Amino acid sequence: MVTTFVAQLISFGAMADAMAFPARIEAAWEHLRAGEATAADWQTFSTLLTAAFMHGGWDHILFNMLFLWIFAGLIVDLMGWRWMLGLFLATAIAGSIGDVILRSGSPVPALGASGAVMGFEGAYLGLAVRWKLPWPHIFPMAHPIPPARLGILAVVGFILDISGVVGPSTGVAHGAHLGGFITGLFLTSFVAPRPQALRSS
Repeated sequence: MVTTFVAQLISFGAMADAMAFPARIEAAWEHLRAGEATAADWQTFSTLLTAAFMHGGWDHILFNMLFLWIFAGLIVDLMGWRWMLGLFLATAIAGSIGDVILRSGSPVPALGASGAVMGFEGAYLGLAVRWKLPWPHIFPMAHPIPPARLGILAVVGFILDISGVVGPSTGVAHGAHLGGFITGLFLTSFVAPRPQALRSS
């Protein structure tokens, strides 16, 4: 993602077609429903994923990468890299769809990995509710953190996004956060098997 962000800076906006524009995605969806989807429409649908690799500034990417490192790392420890990758893809796309739904018709693009980040937070909450998880050791945490405390952090983030949806616009893609969080929570609550880190215990 950092490589993509640097390329984005160097290209001076030439990578804008990788961003998710709600109005364009809705138009492509209407074409698909009418049986008239073109190659351009399928390229537009691909932005539901590619937008997760784009960021609006150094602060944006640094905060996203920090929380992605922590929560994606937790999922790798518990479920393995395949589940981590699957969750990233599913929650990044779901986050983009959530943003399109809540910003219907908007010509302003969405970009950033925060939908997937919140997806991992929701996924961890789902695991923490279902099973007694080991205390995680993930840098830069100075010491192990109780799983319940990290679960509470995920809930607080979800509540803040709900309040952001009903409150005045702040420029934050709350729809992407909610779409990613709900998808991650659903997958680990109802689909995920027992974490591999617990199978020997």
